[in-house]
Amino acid sequence: MQPTYNRKNKIHDTIYQRRFALRLLHYFFRLVILVFLCNTGYSQNKTYNQFWNEFQFTRPLKGKWALEFNLGQTWTSTPVDKNFFHTNSQLYLRAWVHYYASPRWKLSFSYAYFYNKDVPEINQSRLPELRASYQAIYFIKKIGYTLSTRMRLEDRHILDSNNVYNASYRYRQQIKLVYPFNSKVIRKNSIYGFSSEEIYLKTSNNLTGSQFFDRNRFTIGAGYSFTDDFQLEVSYANEYLPRSGGNEIYNALQINVLFNNLFSNITKKIFHEPQKSDL
Repeated sequence: MQPTYNRKNKIHDTIYQRRFALRLLHYFFRLVILVFLCNTGYSQNKTYNQFWNEFQFTRPLKGKWALEFNLGQTWTSTPVDKNFFHTNSQLYLRAWVHYYASPRWKLSFSYAYFYNKDVPEINQSRLPELRASYQAIYFIKKIGYTLSTRMRLEDRHILDSNNVYNASYRYRQQIKLVYPFNSKVIRKNSIYGFSSEEIYLKTSNNLTGSQFFDRNRFTIGAGYSFTDDFQLEVSYANEYLPRSGGNEIYNALQINVLFNNLFSNITKKIFHEPQKSDL
C-alpha cells in the first residue's frame, strides 16, 4: 500500500504545482495589463505600441555545434496613432553559430542585417544596420524548469543619412526562467511559460544617443510545442528607454515560431522509404 500512497501524493503535488504556476502566470498577465494601462496614460513619456514576430530555424550539426537562422519584423505605432500596425518599422535577417561547451555553457556568435525602415528610437529612416553579436548562456538549473543567464556583446554599425557608418558597442545582461506546466521538459504537446528581465548598456553614438544605460526589457509569455521540433510562443514585452529628450516606453506583443530540422523533417516525410504500415 505504501507505493500507491506515494504515487497519489506525487500526482497531487504535481497537480498543485501546475495550478499554482498557472495562477501565478494569470496574476503576472494582470500585472502586465496594469503596467500597460499606466504607461499609456502617463503623458510625460513617449509611449509606443509594437508588434514583433520572428521565425527561428535551428539545425544541429556534428558534435557540439548547431546553426540557427532568424527572420524577423517589427511594426510600430506613433505618439499620435496607437495602432500596433501603423508603420512597418524594421526587417532583419540573422545567422547564429552555437557551440555547447558543456552541459551548463552555450557559446554563440551571430551576424545580422537590419533594415531600419522607420525606427522611433534612432534618427534614421530606410537605412541599414550591420550587427555582430558575441554571446554566452549559463544554465543555472535545467531540471524541472530552466533558469539561465545570458551575456551578449553587440558590435553595431548603423548607416546615417551622410552615408557614414556610426559604430557603437552594446552589452546586454538577461536572466530567464522557462517552466513546463505539463511535462518535465519541453516536448510534443508541452505547454510552458517563460519570463525574462534584461538590461542594456551602450557606448555613445550620434544616432542612438549618449546615455550609458540604454534600456530595460521585461518579457512574459507562454508557448506550446506542437511536436518535438515545432513550437509557437506568444509574449508581452515592456521596454523602458531613458532619453534626454523624453523617456520612451514600448509595449510589444510578440509571436515567435520555432522550427528545428525543418527541411530535414520535410524531406524525410516526402522521400521516406515505404514501411509495412504504408503498404
